[in-house]
Amino acid sequence: MIKHKKLTRSRDNRVIAGVLGGISNYFNWDATLVRILFVVVSALTAVPGIIVYIVAWILIPDEPQKMHYYSDGSRKDVTPDDYNDRP
Repeated sequence: MIKHKKLTRSRDNRVIAGVLGGISNYFNWDATLVRILFVVVSALTAVPGIIVYIVAWILIPDEPQKMHYYSDGSRKDVTPDDYNDRP
């Protein structure tokens, strides 16, 4: 069975909304390179990059949360967003 990749916004590699992190995950590219290319292309074209980014933010769905299942059947969300709650 072939597993199809789906373009989603990254949860663990995001600066603003995870759009460029999701694109880098989809194509297996370095996220820093994608961000630099986005800035350069935005500066050289007539279309403002912020508009493209906001449209992509709206259209690209968020990556599903990762869950960890314990042996007793309970589950815990292990999404990196929860790690910010640590002291």
